[in-house]
Amino acid sequence: MSTSSRSETAADTSRRPASGRGDSPTFWGRLSNAGPYRAVTDYVFGSTRRQFVLLAAFPIFWILFAHLGPILQMIRVSFLDSYPPSVGHTPHFTLDNWRTFFTEVIFLRPFFRTLVFSVVLTFATLVLVYPVAYFLSRHVKRDNQMLLLLLLLIPFWVGEIVRTYAIMILLGNTGAVNLILKALGLIEQPIAFMYTNFSLSFGIVYLTSLYMLMPLYSALEKIPQSFSEAAADLGAGPWTRFRRVILPLSLEGISSGCTLVFLISTGLYATPILLGGPSTTLFSETIAGFFHVAGDEWPTGAAFSTIMLLTALVLSGTFMKLMGALQKGGRK
Repeated sequence: MSTSSRSETAADTSRRPASGRGDSPTFWGRLSNAGPYRAVTDYVFGSTRRQFVLLAAFPIFWILFAHLGPILQMIRVSFLDSYPPSVGHTPHFTLDNWRTFFTEVIFLRPFFRTLVFSVVLTFATLVLVYPVAYFLSRHVKRDNQMLLLLLLLIPFWVGEIVRTYAIMILLGNTGAVNLILKALGLIEQPIAFMYTNFSLSFGIVYLTSLYMLMPLYSALEKIPQSFSEAAADLGAGPWTRFRRVILPLSLEGISSGCTLVFLISTGLYATPILLGGPSTTLFSETIAGFFHVAGDEWPTGAAFSTIMLLTALVLSGTFMKLMGALQKGGRK
């Protein structure tokens, strides 16, 4: 190698940034060379790991503080003999609150009623909402889909209680349904829709339909139209195309929608209070009763809440695992 080429190589090497761990400038080196602001920004944004920590710090803190924190506190309270703490008494660890659920039969009825109710209503919501999501995603022009989605979302801009009162006005003895049936000559006396299984079911399906619609629409909208066209070219009829093509490819949306609706249904409180009756008492009402009375009943309510939470999570996890297995089986 000539002397000139060696000097050029040395010059190129001197211009390259240091790549070794020992040659990389430290935070204090940046601080002395570029000033505090530039040193901090270079240090924070100069590493992918530090960028991730910076961006994820607040969401992680929010999840731990606002979501997991209350749940962990509720679990802790469920093992105490009294809560809130009173002057002169130190709460002690006990299993009596959990034992009450398994020994008192009166609490098992609303518990299992809630589970059965939630499963049945989740299936009913799926059956009612799936055709809407299918029509919206497969038979409506893409330019009009967002407009129709917006129209479907408008009722959900108001709170749960306001929508529940709207259902009460609709199904009441002097509500729109009874007035229409009277005008058509189908009934002479108003039908008692309110405070029955029907009114409660109608309300829950209405309140949770959005959480079923969005995952279904998202899954169906992603299925290319060419898949159905290819199946039709191979001689498959409409039902066969739906059963063999559309339904398997939309299982992810079905799994997400059913899980959301089921979890929401098990925890609804205002709707069962306003639309249900004595024969439709759900477990959320039973739990609330422990927090509304005086005395040391909060730990029992916390134990019952934890039992419902764990049961709902186990059932949802099992359902999602089964749906995942179906999706894998459909791909083979």
